[in-house]
Amino acid sequence: MRIPLRLAGLSGVALLLTVGLAVAQDQKPGTDGTGDPKAVSSDDGKYVDKSGNPTFSIKPDGTVDYYTFSGYIRYTANCMPCHGPDGLGSSYGPALATSLKRLSYGEFLGIVASGKKDVNAAQTLVMPTFGDNKNVMCYIDAIYIYLRARADDAVPRGRPEKHAPKPAGFSKAEDQCMG
Repeated sequence: MRIPLRLAGLSGVALLLTVGLAVAQDQKPGTDGTGDPKAVSSDDGKYVDKSGNPTFSIKPDGTVDYYTFSGYIRYTANCMPCHGPDGLGSSYGPALATSLKRLSYGEFLGIVASGKKDVNAAQTLVMPTFGDNKNVMCYIDAIYIYLRARADDAVPRGRPEKHAPKPAGFSKAEDQCMG
């Protein structure tokens, strides 16, 4: 299943959440984004696993697909202030490289778009909503793919040294989403 990058305000976010949660509910245990990340097919440079979840592709020489590279760039710009460099966590937010080992693709989409609040006697943790933030939502699959690669230890810390060229489909979706 392919979720388009184009979002239009709250209706786009509602669609994203509906589709993302439907994907999560339709999946059998072990077939969500925490399953085998091996890419089985590609559509214009965007790879998916056997369950249809976005995933990474890394060549033997270390070249990452463009979505993984873009995910690194977008993660660093938008998520790193709270979740730390390379998805390793900080005093403000959990290590997303660890969280992606147990979160499904649908759960990840829902948390990013709607936010999350965890309150206990020791602390209050709040993930703000990013559903209306085009700098995050237009690149949500790329961010997910990068974090999935980090969770699988498929990419090392830091900026990927080599990446595939930007696919035409990525540019088209980016232009449509960003306006």
